[in-house]
This record gives sequence, structure tokens and C-alpha cells, in this order.
Amino acid sequence: MGYYYIKGAKKEFFEGETLLDIAQREQKDYKNDILLFREDIRLRELFSKARDGMHIEAVTAEDSEGMDCYMRSALFLLMKTIYDVAGEENIERVRVLYRMETDIFVEITGSVTPDESFSEKLDKRMREYADKNIPVKKRVMPTEDAIVLFEGYKMYDKKNLLEYKTDSNVNIYSIGGFDDYYFGALAPSTGYIKYFEISPYEGGILLRLPSKEDPQKIKEFKASPKVFSAIRGASSDFKKMKVETVADLNNAIVKGRLNRIIVAQETLMERRIAEIADKIASKPECRFVLIAGPSSSGKTTFSRRLSSQLTALGLDPHPISLDDYFLNYADIPLDENGEPDRENINAVDLALFEEDMRKLLDGKRIQVPHYNFKTGKREYNGRFIQLNEGDILVIEGIHGLNERLSAGLPDKNKFKIYICPLVQLNIDERNPVTTTDGRLIRRIVRDARNRGTDAETTINWWPSVRKGEEKNIFPYQESADVIFNSATVYELAALKVWAEPLLHGVSKTSPEYSEARRLLRFFCCFLPIDNDSIPSTSLVREFIGGSCFEGS
Repeated sequence: MGYYYIKGAKKEFFEGETLLDIAQREQKDYKNDILLFREDIRLRELFSKARDGMHIEAVTAEDSEGMDCYMRSALFLLMKTIYDVAGEENIERVRVLYRMETDIFVEITGSVTPDESFSEKLDKRMREYADKNIPVKKRVMPTEDAIVLFEGYKMYDKKNLLEYKTDSNVNIYSIGGFDDYYFGALAPSTGYIKYFEISPYEGGILLRLPSKEDPQKIKEFKASPKVFSAIRGASSDFKKMKVETVADLNNAIVKGRLNRIIVAQETLMERRIAEIADKIASKPECRFVLIAGPSSSGKTTFSRRLSSQLTALGLDPHPISLDDYFLNYADIPLDENGEPDRENINAVDLALFEEDMRKLLDGKRIQVPHYNFKTGKREYNGRFIQLNEGDILVIEGIHGLNERLSAGLPDKNKFKIYICPLVQLNIDERNPVTTTDGRLIRRIVRDARNRGTDAETTINWWPSVRKGEEKNIFPYQESADVIFNSATVYELAALKVWAEPLLHGVSKTSPEYSEARRLLRFFCCFLPIDNDSIPSTSLVREFIGGSCFEGS
């Protein structure tokens, strides 16, 4: 007999019981399934044995850690289902191309056609497995043995990744004899995977899952063909450079190919920017280039590099930040917590912005405001602009694609660009790196360098930042004329050098510690790179410093 504490109550458990036994007894008090327990600062899977005197807190899909666990578990079950339905002999490779929020896109190569019929078979079989509530088994295996195991399965990405792990052991999970390795906790059985949709999409399979805001409901699917095309293009670029996974990048570093990779990446990115500049130049009536993207997308560096390309084409670009059109701090609308909401489009003086842009179109001269964030007021410092032939305004800000911002300007005078690091380097074929994680890491490094903000504060702010993006940015991304992927194949290895010390600085007593610890575990996969090899024009320099555009 032992005792555990939950919600302030002391309760008994029997010798030999697991956390799953406890979860089943406690489930009546929770709307959604208990997927994990948090004990002090650590997450514990339900496979774990109960310990006398432990203080635990239930984690469900309403929590970020719980939803991540649900998504990994659903993906694991989908992988088993794909191999079962298609037959292992018909599959060369199954790879997650991307995970964006609640959608996971899977590519299958081999003699398999991922059409409607195949998708329906997957859906039916996966639901059968969920109904059977098959246990997910976990075993600890020496890393060397796991390398041999995955080589035998032809999972070479996983095998190559493990060759760089310094841990002597790894956790192997299995469903009905189907083995895999996942970068994080899993649910204890297939019965937990209740809510999902499977459909064919763009030559692959789309697994759609709920969000933590509503863990029992799948959102209505809204296709984003422009975003998906940009993702495919970026993935193709990574493939050309022969760097599709963390292990590929590590191999390039070890074999002295890093500089070639960096030069190739920057060349590809510059080519994409030049192509965008050509499109703008081919539109002679264009006067306003509107650039928008979520936090830490690299908007500032991108706008400078685009301006350089426009200058090379004989145009004269003038940068403007929408931040300079903020209302005075006292007039900014409040959010639900009573705090000034700068991410609300009504925080921008829309009337003044339209008036100024109209005057410029009419050939008039205007004085551009400058927003003083220290005083919370707009100031005028003698910066005047007048549009002459060949002049273009490059306007950057989170609301750049919102039609309310530029509704009074003729469409023929506008060119809209959405920028986001859409594709990051996958850990391996089954463990994608989300766009959100890539941006969070960028922001942690930049906030510490530019604002003196510690990682704990940035992590704490991140959910509210994300909430604002969901409302003010993502709904308008498909309205862009061009979508630009700002992720670089090497950036996470570069950011590791800066991010790790900041993450280690998060206190173990902090609510943000579990997120910091997750990111630290993530960085264990990467070999670091010398930042001196990164050119001053690189978009990565916006975050690590040393950009030639700083102060320009």
C-alpha cells in the first residue's frame, strides 16, 4: 500500500500499480482523457509505476503537453496502420513532410497510391485499432541495438539520428509488434486516439487532429494551396542540398560540408527574393509592397533584402514600419484582460495610414511618423517621403495582409507578401519540427539579445502571441500574392549555441520549466555550428546578431 497526492487530497494505491491504474480511478473528475501526469517538474507517462508519497497533477489534451502527446500517439498509430494496409513490401519510405498546428501531412513513396480508397481503408483500420484499445508497449534498448533495429526496418533517418545520440539507451515504443521511436511521451494504448480525420491531400495523406482549445472536435478544413505550395518548394530545396533531417545536417558538419550548405541555402533564398522582386517590377503601377507574417518570421531582414533586389532593378524602395502608425498608448484598445492590445488592427491609426498613402499616390509629400515605444506616442522627426517614378513603399507589419488596412488603395497599386518559416529541418522521418517551435526558438534568442528578456518571460508570453497570430495574421495568409518561406536549413544548429544557455537559465520552480526542458532535449539532437560562417546578409543574423542591415 502506498499514498499519492492529487488536488490536495491524499489517496491510496496498491503495490505494483501504475499511473494508468491511478488515471482510470481519477478520470471521473476530468472531461478529457488523462494522458500523462506531472510530478513536480517532470512529465510521467502512464506506463510508469506509482511511487509512495508522489504529488501528481493530471495532464489532458487541454494542456499543451497533453495535446502534443495525443498528436504523437495518433501519428504512431497512423504509421502502423499505413504499413498494415499498404504492406511493408510496397513501401520504400513514409515521411512526415510537415506538422502545422493540428494538421500532419505524410508522404508515402513506393508502390502505393494514397487516393480516396486508400485513405478510407486507413481510416477504417485506424478506428478498429482504436476500438480494440491495443496497449502501447515501451521498452528501453541500448542505443547500438536500436541502430541495428531501425536499419533492419529501413528507417535510415532514425538510424542516422541515433548515431549522434550520446545517451546509452533509447525508448522504443511498439503497437502489436510495430516498433518506432518518438521524441516525447506517448499515450498507453490505442484507445486514447478517438478524434481524428484522414484524407488524401496533394499526393499524400493528411491526418487532422483536434486542438487543445477543443480536444474533442476537428476544426473545419480550410485548404491553403499557396502555403502548401511554399512548403513543398522549401522541402524540395532542402532535398537538393541533401539535408532533410537533423542527422543529414550533422553529417554535413562532421564531413566539412557546412560552408557549402550555408552558401547553397543563401543562394537559393536570394534567388527566391530576386524572383519576387521581378514580379513586383513587372507590375509598373505597384506602389505599395505589403509584408506580413507572424512573430520571428524575419520580416525586417527580408524587407531589406527585397529592397536591395528592387534597387538592382532600378526601383527606389522606401521602408515603412506599420508600428509607426500605432495609436498613442493611451488610445490603444484593451484586450480581455484589460491590457493594451497592440496586435489588434484597431491599435493602428487606419485613418491616418490611408490618408498618408492616398496623398503619396496623388504625388504629394508626407512626413512619416515614428512611434516612440518608450513614451508610447507617435513623433515626427523630419522624415519626408514623396513618390516619384520608380519609387515603391516597402511596408512591413503584422496587419499588412488585412484588407482593412489598405481597403482604400487600388489593388493595382498593391503587392502582398506573406513570410513565415514554414518548413524546419525534421528530427527524423516521423518527428517533425513545428513552425511554432522554430519561431519560438528564434524569439527566445532575439528577445534576450535585443531586449534583455530572459527565456522564461518569452516562453510565458508565447501563448498570447500565438493567440494574436491566430486572429490577426493566419486568416489572411492565402490572400498574399507571394508566400515566402524564411526557414533556413542550418539555423537550428546556429541558434543552439545561443538558446541552450538561455533555456538552462529557466528556474526549475518556474511554470515554464517543462517547456524549457523540452526544448533543451530537442537541441540534444543537433551538433552546434560556428556562427562566424554565417554571412552578415543572412536572415538568421536578425536573431543572433551581426546583420549588415542592423540600424539601416
